[in-house]
Amino acid sequence: MERKKPVPVIRFGQSLHIQTARLSPCVAEEKHLMAIAFTFPGQGSQALGMGKDLADAFPEAAAVFAEVDEALGEKLSDIMWNGPEETLTLTANAQPALMAVSIAAIRVLEAKGLDLRSNVAYVAGHSLGEYSALCAAGTFALADTARLLRIRGNAMQAAVPVGKGAMAAIIGLEHGDVDAICVDASALGSCQIANDNGGGQLVISGEKAAVEKAAMLATEKGAKRAILLPVSAPFHSALMTPAADAMREALATVAKNDPVVPLIANVRAAPVTDASQIASLLVEQVTGQVRWRETVEWFAANGVTTLYEIGSGKVLTGLARRIDKTVTGIAVNSPADIDAALQTLLA
Repeated sequence: MERKKPVPVIRFGQSLHIQTARLSPCVAEEKHLMAIAFTFPGQGSQALGMGKDLADAFPEAAAVFAEVDEALGEKLSDIMWNGPEETLTLTANAQPALMAVSIAAIRVLEAKGLDLRSNVAYVAGHSLGEYSALCAAGTFALADTARLLRIRGNAMQAAVPVGKGAMAAIIGLEHGDVDAICVDASALGSCQIANDNGGGQLVISGEKAAVEKAAMLATEKGAKRAILLPVSAPFHSALMTPAADAMREALATVAKNDPVVPLIANVRAAPVTDASQIASLLVEQVTGQVRWRETVEWFAANGVTTLYEIGSGKVLTGLARRIDKTVTGIAVNSPADIDAALQTLLA
């Protein structure tokens, strides 16, 4: 009599394998999305000629610069590409100019198939870069963003008489040590941490005498360097209160949408999705601390492994490497950068 063939015992396992295989693309896609965030640079990343290669190569980019020029009622793009450099570095010009380069890159990425909601988990920007992030995420229209940043730049410059305020970079001390130094120096006037950039780099801001005292105390405390910065105003300090008031008024007049992906806000280092709350945080940001180290640490703790820096320069890419080695920073500001980024983003 013919023996019956044994029933394969792996059939149930095979069935499970098939089901898993059907689900795995969705799981992989979700993990890919959660691993990516876009960051946007702040003041100091500007450079003469920035964005020109994008405008020459892509009509979508050229249209961004034309719209910003129209919104401001002047040829900011001419200043960006032809100078003079000292005019570009003026706060009222540098802020909308940097935003324009970032959004030009975003529009090209979108024209080539990127969908922010589908391909990116979060956005964040360093100081003015927060406005670029919000424009990219659909909270503000481009023209409104340009006008807001022009108002912001003018208001920040006008808030404090020239020579009254100062900023200094403190290298090699912990946040708590620098915070305590600022408290001690505040006997001479307002002094606080303005930027926590990570990698042992903090920037302090406030009244000139107090900042100079804090820099001296930092050196005595063992800082590797304590350097007064060549800035035109004490940004992100209590002295910027008049500028914060101006931004509260300006933000109240523009249309706002919830961002299509969460913003990791400067002053919270945590995600925010409500447009009204974001506007309040933008006002708070003018006098508050840019918590960039904590922002990158939040990304790393929440599954983000790649930060694409969209716009001029590579400052944030360098900071990411110093803050957390598990996070990769990639600068995207040229046609070649865009092509390379798309190969990963749309994979």
